[in-house]
Amino acid sequence: MNYLVAMEAAWLVRDVEQIDDAIGVAVSEAGKRLNQQDLDYVEVDVGATGCPACGEPFDSAYIAADTALVGLVLEMKVFNAEGEEHAQRIAKSEVGGALRDVPLSVVETFEIDEQE
Repeated sequence: MNYLVAMEAAWLVRDVEQIDDAIGVAVSEAGKRLNQQDLDYVEVDVGATGCPACGEPFDSAYIAADTALVGLVLEMKVFNAEGEEHAQRIAKSEVGGALRDVPLSVVETFEIDEQE
């Protein structure tokens, strides 16, 4: 069976003053580390967090003392897995190996058709 596994990563960016800069650096650095390990098929994007007051989503990034914590979403297709849990383990192993020392957790897993 084939799955799309979405993971969340907490990325630390130092010496940054603007949210947009922090997001750009985080996405760029994560992409660079994944590409160095030939994982260019992993999609990297900034995550979204719901506003506690209104519920509207906003970029998952926070800056304090010129240091940002950026929540990234990493998506990877896993083919021929034995099940959902197996697909999650494969994805975490592949991505986690390239992004050592980066907190990583699975947030969603979808079964996909072979044609997708």
